[in-house]
Amino acid sequence: MDLRKLKKLIDLVEESGIAELELTEDGEKVRISRNFTANNNPPTQQYYAQYAPPAQQQPQISQAPAAADAPAVETGHTVKSPMVGTFYRASSPDAKAFVEVGDTVAVGDTLCIIEAMKLLNEIESDKAGVVKKILVDNGLAVEYGEPLFIIG
Repeated sequence: MDLRKLKKLIDLVEESGIAELELTEDGEKVRISRNFTANNNPPTQQYYAQYAPPAQQQPQISQAPAAADAPAVETGHTVKSPMVGTFYRASSPDAKAFVEVGDTVAVGDTLCIIEAMKLLNEIESDKAGVVKKILVDNGLAVEYGEPLFIIG
């Protein structure tokens, strides 16, 4: 992909206000994402562009499964993120977390909040049981369908 086309794509991302753009063309893949820093200064923009050469040129690397190094897999019901956003364990930074590992939850109990487009969405338990594991750290971005909790 030539530099003029790449520059035009960066300009489109900047003008549209979207956070990320991914484009695949003739086996070439370009991903442009924009990051705003949060501090007292006016927002600054940082651009990241990733380029992947056509698939036939990429070396194939095989990885043998390492049974001894594999962590123990938790069993139970997995609560997944219903949306893309930022994961929060409590309603505010100084508030107590909604749930901790070992807490018993009922169907409908609030497990966390996911902030999406400046809206705070409470994520409720869809199964009763004990919280076995919290899979996401507070303040991190989550994707649609990403596992958040394991309830046993």
